[in-house]
Amino acid sequence: METASLIFDANLIKKAIVSCDSPQRISIKDDFFTSSAVLFTIIPYHDKPYELILIHRSDKGIRHRGEMSFPGGKFEFQLDNSLRDTALRETEEEIGVSRENIKIIGCLDDFPTMTKYIITPFIGIIDKDQKLVKDDREVQEIVKIPINFFTSKINFREQAVEINGNKFPIFYFNYTKKENGKTFTVWGATAYMISNFIEKVYGYNMSDLNLKRFKLDKIKLIKEYIKYRDKIKSNF
Repeated sequence: METASLIFDANLIKKAIVSCDSPQRISIKDDFFTSSAVLFTIIPYHDKPYELILIHRSDKGIRHRGEMSFPGGKFEFQLDNSLRDTALRETEEEIGVSRENIKIIGCLDDFPTMTKYIITPFIGIIDKDQKLVKDDREVQEIVKIPINFFTSKINFREQAVEINGNKFPIFYFNYTKKENGKTFTVWGATAYMISNFIEKVYGYNMSDLNLKRFKLDKIKLIKEYIKYRDKIKSNF
């Protein structure tokens, strides 16, 4: 994909995605799953492709320790009035950007994860000069990755993993940070979200396998996904 076409264009992105309260957006609710939200975080530039802000999570916790993700977390009844509040609160906690400095321009469709979460992705814009401060308890490192890294098929990888007799697609990218030579693997729900965004905005399908992710009912039947996750990660 041409680099020039990846200069930030708010109108292009807004036309491709939907408003967060649109009846056309797929919104999923299920008491078996944990409601959560992330901020699909974009830093725009005038003279080069925009960047996505991802976080390398700490090794604490059970389900997503040490993984790469967008800022976000589960809906907290005592703290949040909406999933939008969840995305903004978690972003402020994890990378130190207050909600007043975030412009939300739309949403992607909700989708369920194998770890029994339903994620609502909010597309948020953060200024290039905004200071980012990580929460040491939850975040090992904040990583900015140019969108043209993700649109390059050279960097895209996929696996077909058999779970309960059905093939499930796993997307992943291995990104090496120039400043310190450290490699970060972006995979699972986060890699899917990015690939879905690229397909919606630029009409560019990353996958050659064209396998579908599992829907709610099939995910409910899966037990001990963590053992599958560890096996999947060993092949990256």
